Amino acid sequence: MSRIFGERIMLREYKKEDLKHMRDWVNDPEIVDNLSDLFLYPHTITETEYFLHMILEGKSDTQKNFIIADKQTEEYIGQIDIIAIDWKNRTAEMSIVIGKKELLNNGIGTEAINLLQHFVFEKLNLNRLQLSVHDYNQRAYRCYIKCGFVEEGRFKQSFYLNGQYSDTIYMAILRDEYYKLTQDYN
Repeated sequence: MSRIFGERIMLREYKKEDLKHMRDWVNDPEIVDNLSDLFLYPHTITETEYFLHMILEGKSDTQKNFIIADKQTEEYIGQIDIIAIDWKNRTAEMSIVIGKKELLNNGIGTEAINLLQHFVFEKLNLNRLQLSVHDYNQRAYRCYIKCGFVEEGRFKQSFYLNGQYSDTIYMAILRDEYYKLTQDYN
């Protein structure tokens, strides 16, 4: 799989050197509280190394994983992954994390998602890209709307964190919606 280049960033392969950057955010509550229950407990270095090793081996046909990196320096910014690829039904799920807090609210997530959407619909020939987000993560929700994702439903009070229940919002974008959105920008 080749690298994907945007204006400021690239989506590149994972490298062993990314471990340090992954460790910088993997136990940071400001970042992981917006993610799944996978990050409910502190992650040991062994767990992070295991995850990275699995990706580096590249044996899964149901996921494609990318590092979001600075286009000029290849420096780690975050991760964006296509998971649960269903080749028969042409669907997949997306997950993203910007691991450098100082780069949040900078449009990097939007750029990374746009690059991933192009890859999903143009290269992989998928028809649907979906995701889930917690209702309190308004920054991510606004980004997903900006990228053309449509809210399809909510599981009310399905996620518990810090003494409160919140809704899980399910969103998706279809290939036709993506093409209409990109034509509107051209």
